[in-house]
Parts: sequence; structure tokens; C-alpha cells
Amino acid sequence: MLEVGEKAPNFEVKDHLENTHTLDQYKGQKLIIFFYPKASTPVCTSEVQTLKEGFKNLREKGFKLLGVSLDSVRRQRNFALRHELPFPLLADVEKQLVSGFGVYGLKKFMGKEYLGIRRRTFLIDEQGVVTHRIDKVNAKDHANQILSLFE
Repeated sequence: MLEVGEKAPNFEVKDHLENTHTLDQYKGQKLIIFFYPKASTPVCTSEVQTLKEGFKNLREKGFKLLGVSLDSVRRQRNFALRHELPFPLLADVEKQLVSGFGVYGLKKFMGKEYLGIRRRTFLIDEQGVVTHRIDKVNAKDHANQILSLFE
């Protein structure tokens, strides 16, 4: 998994509106990349709603925000539009980001093991270096969890 102090890997992935995003286009800006398992599921919906509510405060701290899952562009579009999200959701169908950041792997749920995305958030500075990694994401209060890092 990508560690604090490491340079974030470059990527080229489409968002829910089919715009292409790369790490290079965010050079000189602070970036939050949050990974979530699946669009439109209850916990992921709670997470994006809290980030939507805290979006203005995150922007005031100078951050851009990107959500990432393995969902298709169409599924991401439906999720983003249904919740009127003010930030892009990337459709990482080729697993570029989840592999590069090390968040895809074996998970356990109700006694079963399967491959999937581990819910994680990375804060990246203007030079593309990871400054913070949140491993235990509080989906119901994620924006405040991020903002508390700067108090």
C-alpha cells in the first residue's frame, strides 16, 4: 500500500462525465483521493453525502476531491447525479488507481473472503507526495475526519 511520504503514481482514468483525469493535471494543487467499494451501496452513499456536505470546507483548505471505485462510467454517473455530487467520481475499471495505491486486495466480510477495494483516503500535496493516509475511514463523518487532520 502506498505510504505517507511516497509519490503518488500517475494515472489516466475517466470520470462519471467521461472526462479524463491524470495525476499530472493536479500538479501544484492539493488533492484528496478517496477509494470506496461500490457506488450506490448504503455505506458508500453515506460517505459521499458527508463529503458533499463538507466539500466547501475542504475546498477552503485548498483541496480538490476525487472519488474512485471499480464501477463503470455509467454507474458512477448515476451515483453522482442522483446525489448531486460536486466532485468527480473516477471509473477505475482497469484497476490503475486501486493497484497503484495498493487498495485492491483480499477482504473478509461475514466469514467470506473476496477481492475488492479497501476503503482508504489519501491526501496528496502540490508535488504529488502522499501527506496523509486514512485507513479507518468513518463513512458517516468522513469530511470532518479529513478536516480534523488540520486542527
